[in-house]
Amino acid sequence: MSEAQTTDNHDEIRHWAEARKGRPARKAALNGGILRIDFGEPEENLEPISWEEFFQIFDHNKLLFLHQDKTADGKLSRFNKFVDRL
Repeated sequence: MSEAQTTDNHDEIRHWAEARKGRPARKAALNGGILRIDFGEPEENLEPISWEEFFQIFDHNKLLFLHQDKTADGKLSRFNKFVDRL
């Protein structure tokens, strides 16, 4: 598996998601919701949001975007996770 990287750069995050046909989304919760990248696969209670709202929640909660660019066999990876900034 390729090594995962973190970023808080909005342009990098958006480019990564859109290159994989991902869209900003959230699950309803406290503090604006739990952020997700929606790849069009069924996930209960996933609400589409704008990139602007996505990044407001991202910054407000002081998150980093942990992601993998390629799988071990060289294909585009969709692995991603939101983690707290230290």
